[in-house]
Amino acid sequence: MNAPEQLALKIALPRADGRIETLALSAPRAFPARPARAFTRIAYSAAHVVADPLATTDPWLDTAIDWDATIAYRRYLWSLGLGVAEAMDTAQRGMGLDWPTSLELIRHTLDAARDVPGALVASGAGTDHLAPEDARTIDDVIRAYEEQIGAIEALGGRIILMASRTLARVARSPTDYERVYDRVLTQAKAPVIIHWLGEMFDPALEGYWGDRDHLRAMDTAVGVINAHAAKVDGVKISLLDASKEIAMRRRLVPGVRMYTGDDFNYAELIAGDSQGYSDALLGIFDAIAPAASAALGQLAAGDVAGFHEILAPTVPLSRHIFCAPTRFYKTGVVFLAWLNGHQDHFTMVGGQQSARSMAHLAELFRLADAAGLLRDPELACRRMRALLALHGIES
Repeated sequence: MNAPEQLALKIALPRADGRIETLALSAPRAFPARPARAFTRIAYSAAHVVADPLATTDPWLDTAIDWDATIAYRRYLWSLGLGVAEAMDTAQRGMGLDWPTSLELIRHTLDAARDVPGALVASGAGTDHLAPEDARTIDDVIRAYEEQIGAIEALGGRIILMASRTLARVARSPTDYERVYDRVLTQAKAPVIIHWLGEMFDPALEGYWGDRDHLRAMDTAVGVINAHAAKVDGVKISLLDASKEIAMRRRLVPGVRMYTGDDFNYAELIAGDSQGYSDALLGIFDAIAPAASAALGQLAAGDVAGFHEILAPTVPLSRHIFCAPTRFYKTGVVFLAWLNGHQDHFTMVGGQQSARSMAHLAELFRLADAAGLLRDPELACRRMRALLALHGIES
């Protein structure tokens, strides 16, 4: 696959310093519509939800989902050979998406997956329905996890065990984490994926596993995971630090996968080294799905150079989308889905479309163009110009 060629199409975009600069767009890259072969890595995309912009609700207070568009996007991900990690942070879990709506989302996705041979789905179970005033003890946390896990398992779903803000708040030592995970994992019907989400994604999770030092916290996490290896499919680590992920990966017992959640360094971590590699469970795979699928296809064919050639221009895009405050990355994911015609509007649950500046979105547009990811440049320009005009910038 060659780098995108330049088109005659141009658009004027703001820069961070307030200047307006003209971008000459590139032609989109020609990514395969479907994988030619089975991947050699398991790859989940944490998928976003599409809000219903016409619902009669208070957007900051209520959740309104366009179910047809939301499920259509999951079918698109499956068509590219990617699994769907459902009701996770990318779906605005804890930032607009509450537990009842999350369970409804999981049900819709599992129903749709039954019509797609080989479709992978794993769903987030947490404690976010537990009101702060009702969360006083470790037993309260355990019961909350059990409730969500039971509800997902009753639908036939696989579990991603999400990090718990409540556990981070009430735990007093690593022993409390060991107690919670021991109880929950012992009861799980099938092996789960454990998610260690860092404080850069959610400040309320600082000190998870009982220590603010990630390496000391890792001791506790690895001990829990290896002690329950029969009930752990893998661990997704989201610390945006490749060295920490590799260190943890090498400490896991055989049979327990490492799923990279590093949206800064995913290419090198998936490619791996002489001592192993990471599978993937990534929010950025929602935004770069066709490139991710094509790259994984090259890797499956033994073309490591081709894998890196495809993903290299997506890394600056991902680092921009996930820049601090990292928790607002969902805005960039949905923005790119809108530019590419996967939804008809740039409206998000909780009004989160306002979480990033126009300068940020303009730079995202430039980087998506450089990666060949604007699949219809004319549509992308038309929508970008409309957004710029709304913000007083005539392009």
